[in-house]
Amino acid sequence: MTPHQTTARDQDDRGPDGLDARLTRLLRRVAARPGVHHAVMAVESGDGRRRWRGAAGPAGDAPPVRPGTPFFIASITKRFIAALVLQAHERGELDLGAPITALLPPEEAAGLHVLRGTDRTPSVTVRHLATHTSGLPDHFEKRRGGPSLDRHLATGRDTAWTFEDTVRITRREQRPHFAPQDLRSPRQRARYSDTGFQLLIRILEEATGRPFPVLLAERLLVPLGLEDTWLPGHRPRRPEAAEPAPLHAGRRRVELPSLIASSNDLYSTVGDLLAFQRALLAGAPFADPRSPAALTERRNRLRNAPVLSYGLGTMFFTVGRAASPLHRPVTLIGHSGATGTWLFHCPELDVHLAGTVDQTAGRALPFRIMARCLNAWRA
Repeated sequence: MTPHQTTARDQDDRGPDGLDARLTRLLRRVAARPGVHHAVMAVESGDGRRRWRGAAGPAGDAPPVRPGTPFFIASITKRFIAALVLQAHERGELDLGAPITALLPPEEAAGLHVLRGTDRTPSVTVRHLATHTSGLPDHFEKRRGGPSLDRHLATGRDTAWTFEDTVRITRREQRPHFAPQDLRSPRQRARYSDTGFQLLIRILEEATGRPFPVLLAERLLVPLGLEDTWLPGHRPRRPEAAEPAPLHAGRRRVELPSLIASSNDLYSTVGDLLAFQRALLAGAPFADPRSPAALTERRNRLRNAPVLSYGLGTMFFTVGRAASPLHRPVTLIGHSGATGTWLFHCPELDVHLAGTVDQTAGRALPFRIMARCLNAWRA
C-alpha cells in the first residue's frame, strides 16, 4: 500500500470475520501496482448472503473513486449484445443460422470476407459473428492504413470512427484469417473479432427497426432495473448517477471521448454488472428457458488469446491448480474488457466477480486479480 492511497468499501458488505480485511488488503495491493492508478472490485456469493465491494486510488483525487463509481466496461458489452441477439432470435426477428448477407444491406455486406480470391461472406452467419468463428479480422488489430486501434488505446490517443469506416477497413486494409467454420463440427477455429460484434449491432438494428440505444433500454436496461448503465452519448436512467471514472495509461489520465463513443461499449457499475450477470444466469431476459444454455454450449479456444475459450458472447478462463483455492482447476465464465474490466462467475465456488482497473493497456490484469479474489474469498 502506498502512503497516499485512499480506500472505500460498501457499508452494506456482508461476510465472515476476516473477509473484509483480506479483500481490502488485496484491493490496496492492486491499486498500488506500478502502472495502476485505481481499482474497483466486487465479490459476491451466488445466494447473495456474502458480498464485498471496494475501491482504492490515490489520495487527493477529486472525486475519489468509490465502489459505486461508474466506469467504461469495454468488451463486457458483448454480453449485452449476445443477450439482445438471443432475444431477437426468440422473437423471430432473426435466426442465428441466417447468413449476414440476408440481414444487412448489400452495400454493407458485400466483400467483407474475401479469402484467397473467394468471397465467403454469404457463408458467414449470425452465430459465426457471436462466437468469433467467422474468420473476420478484428477492427482493433493491425491494418495496412496505419496504427491499429489497439495501439491508439494503449497509448491514450483519441480517435473516432464510424460503422462505415469499420466496413471499409475490413475490406481494404485487413484480411480474413480463415474460412467461416463448420458449426456442426465438435471444434471450430475461433479468433476474437470486435468487427463481428459491430456487425451484430447493425444486424439487430436492421432486424428490429430499432436503434441500438433504444434496444438496450427497452429490452435490457429498463426490464432488469439497470439504472446506472448507459451508452456513451446518452444519459443514465438515474439522473444523480456519478461521473464515470477516467481511464489511465499507467498513472497518466487520458481523455478518449471519441474512441469510447465509437466503440458502442457501455458505462456501468459493479452493482449493475452483477445484477445483469445474475439475470443472465437465471434466464430473466429470455422467454425461452433454453436460451441461457446457448451462451455456453461451445468452448472454442481463441487463436489470438489462447488462454481463453469462447462460446456465444461468453469467455471461459481456467484458473489452474496452482492458483486455485480448491487446489484443482476452476472455471471463470463471463467476459473481460481491454481496459482491465471483468465480470465473471465461478460455478465451482458459486462466486460472482466484477471490477476494473481502468487502464488503457489492462487486458491481462483481470485474470490475475480474479484468481487472488477467489483465494481471499475462500481463506
